[in-house]
Amino acid sequence: MTRTGTRLLVAGVGNIFLADDAFGPEVIRALDRRPLPPEVRVRDFGIRGMDLAYELLDGYDTVVLVDAAARGHRPGTLSLIEPDLPDGGTGAAPPETHGMDPAKVLALAAHLGDQPLPRVLVLACEPEVRPRGDEDIAPGISAPVRDAVERAVAALHTMVHVLLADPAATPPLSRPEESADPSAAGLPHPVGGGVEDR
Repeated sequence: MTRTGTRLLVAGVGNIFLADDAFGPEVIRALDRRPLPPEVRVRDFGIRGMDLAYELLDGYDTVVLVDAAARGHRPGTLSLIEPDLPDGGTGAAPPETHGMDPAKVLALAAHLGDQPLPRVLVLACEPEVRPRGDEDIAPGISAPVRDAVERAVAALHTMVHVLLADPAATPPLSRPEESADPSAAGLPHPVGGGVEDR
């Protein structure tokens, strides 16, 4: 049962021109074929970090970011991460406004807003191919990450029903395993062991 008035955003992030970093946009594109319920806003933000930061301030109960994140697992492994959210930090310098590092986007949103951020979950996929720092284009995602796209779509269909009924619930992945190093994605430490892999 959906709780009346629950607002949920599913946001794909990543660069479609940089190999497995395209995972988030690929999942959003796959959701065109298997849409989520109409009360869920689904949007591909690509590398538009400022746009996502402002969207985070639009009154959502929960936001699910879909992204590639290197955490030391087998390529194609899906993980559910709940990062600690930054506070606005009055008097602090504004965070970097370019790019799509999820931790920096969360910090920017916290800096811009005067209300607490919504709950944020990250549905992350372990990449196999990561571009080198000097590469501008590395087209195409690897086979393990391509295989993970449909699993991510299925996971999102399960997750959003749980989150629409209770935005504070921790939706399971199909084969949860505790991660030994939940901070390896470059995100702040997760809250209360809220990390699962499959």
